[in-house]
Amino acid sequence: MKILALEKGISKTGTPEAESLLKAEAVAVWELVQAGIIREIYFRQDHPSAVIMLECRDRAEAAVILGTLPLVREGRIAFEIIPLVAYPGFERLFVPQQSRSLQD
Repeated sequence: MKILALEKGISKTGTPEAESLLKAEAVAVWELVQAGIIREIYFRQDHPSAVIMLECRDRAEAAVILGTLPLVREGRIAFEIIPLVAYPGFERLFVPQQSRSLQD
């Protein structure tokens, strides 16, 4: 299942003491990318926060995985976790329309 995770900052991560924590975060994210769990990761242009696309069984598994990230463990960031499903609207293009005479 595709999961969209939107970072919600809790405390400042740009402090000098946070530098080693940020490096550990990068290592943890890299490992999750290499494992095929994090499929895409971005930073928002309009706000300093991460946007992550994960591949997980469900929302609960995504929460556990994101909870392993150093910044999450240290309480510096959290994530809004949004499970996604495929857009169903294309079905409308291929379902035959019912005849109007059946409704009369």
